[in-house]
Amino acid sequence: MEKDNKNRRGVERIGAAQLGADKTRILILGGGFAGVEAARYLDRTVAKRSDVEVTLVSRENFSLFTPMLHEVVASDLEPGDICNPLRKLLRHVTILNGEIEDINLIGRRATISYGVRKLRRELEFDHLVLALGSETNYFGIPGVAEQALGIKTLRDAVIVRNGVIAMLEAASVEPDPERRKRQLTFVVAGGGFAGVETVGAINNLVRESLKHYGLVDPGEVRVVLINGGQVILPELGEALGLYAQEKLRQRQVEIKVNSMVIGYADETVHCDHGESFPAATLVWAAGVSPSPILKDLPLELQRGRIVVDSALEVPGFAGVWAVGDCAALIDPTSKQLYPPTAQHALREGRQVAKNICARMKSKPTTPFVFKMQGQLAAIGRRTGVARVFGIKFSGVFAWVLWRSVYLMKLPRLEKKIRVALRWALDVIFEHDIAQYVTPRDVESINRLLETARQSQGEPTTGTGMKAA
Repeated sequence: MEKDNKNRRGVERIGAAQLGADKTRILILGGGFAGVEAARYLDRTVAKRSDVEVTLVSRENFSLFTPMLHEVVASDLEPGDICNPLRKLLRHVTILNGEIEDINLIGRRATISYGVRKLRRELEFDHLVLALGSETNYFGIPGVAEQALGIKTLRDAVIVRNGVIAMLEAASVEPDPERRKRQLTFVVAGGGFAGVETVGAINNLVRESLKHYGLVDPGEVRVVLINGGQVILPELGEALGLYAQEKLRQRQVEIKVNSMVIGYADETVHCDHGESFPAATLVWAAGVSPSPILKDLPLELQRGRIVVDSALEVPGFAGVWAVGDCAALIDPTSKQLYPPTAQHALREGRQVAKNICARMKSKPTTPFVFKMQGQLAAIGRRTGVARVFGIKFSGVFAWVLWRSVYLMKLPRLEKKIRVALRWALDVIFEHDIAQYVTPRDVESINRLLETARQSQGEPTTGTGMKAA
C-alpha cells in the first residue's frame, strides 16, 4: 500500500483513493440484531450497485440469535445451531471482524483493531450506522465482574452449561459435605427474561442429569433466582409473573424477591438484608448498559443512549444514524423511550436502512413507529408464559408458541431445519452431558492468548475466558 494511504501512526486508511471518489460509503458498526438487519436490507438493495460500498464491522464473524441462548445452556441446542455466519447472510456487504477503537464524526472516519496483534485500520464513511449494542452492567458490585458468569454471548452460554456439568462432576467425587453443598448451589441474579429463562435451563439440566450421578444426593442441589423486585418478569404483568414464580417453585427453584446481590467473594453470594450463602456458580443477568464507546462521542446522551430524531438520525450530524440499544428514541404513543429489545432493534435496523436509501435518492425519510406485538418467555421444560396482542398465555401452549415464533424468526432455512430436528429428537433422547470445556481448557486458552500478546511486545490485559 502506498504511503499516502497511511496516517502518521501507521493506521491503514480505506477511503476515496481506493474505493473511488464517486462511491457512497455506508459503514455499519456492530453485528447485533440492529446492525445485521440494516446490513441485510442494504445487501438486498443498494449494496449490489457498483457506486455503493457497504461495510459491516462486527466483533464476531457470526450473527447470534440471543433469544435461544438458554437453550444452549439447557443442552437443548448446540452452539452452532443459533449462529449464522455473516458471510453466508450477506453476499454484497464487506464484512470486517474487529473491535471499534475510535469514531471521528467530524472527520467522518472510524478506526478498528483486528487480530491478536491489534493492528489498526481506518474506514471512511458517508453514512454511519451506530449499532454497538450493550454490555453487561455489573453496577460496580464487588467480585461480580471478576468471578460471576454472564449470559449475553455464545461463549457465556457454553461456559455456563459446561460449568454446571463441571460442578456435578466435582460433587460426585467430593467427600466434604460443606464443599459439596457449595458446588451444588447454582445462583442466577436477575428476574428479567434472561435471568428467568437461564435459571429454568440450569434447573432442567441439573435435575435431569442427576440420575447419571449416583453419588450426588438430589436433596443437596440448590437452584436460586434472586430478583430485585416483588415479581419476576415484570414486563409481562403481575399475573404472569406470579404464575412463572409458582411454576419455578414447583420445580424446586428457590426465588428470593426484593433481594439484591451486594457482593460475591470466596464462592459466597452476599445479599442485602444481611443474607449470605455459599455458591460456586453465580450467573449475572441483572442488567445491561449501552456501549461505553458512546460516552466519548460529542453527542447528546439519554440514559447512556444517543438521542436521535424520529428517523433515527443524529441531530446535527447528517448521515450519522443510531439504532438498537444505542438509540434513545421517544415512542410517540407512550412518550417513553423505546425499550432496548430485539423486536425494536430488528425493525429500527430495517428502517434506518430504508432511510439511508431514501436519502441517497434525495427522498424524504420515514419516522420510526412501532408497537410491540408481544413478549414470550420459556421458564422450563414444556412451560412458558406469553402476552401477545394483549392476550395472556401460560403453560404448554405458551411454550409451544415461544418455540414456534422464534423458530420462524431464526435466520436461514438451514438453521431452522437443524433446530427443528434437534427439538424433535429431544422428545426421544435425553440431554447430552458431555463436558466440552473444562477448567484446564480455559487455562490453556488464556495462556495461549497471553503468550501471543507477549510475543508481539504487548502488555497482557488480564482478560480472557472465565473458568467454570
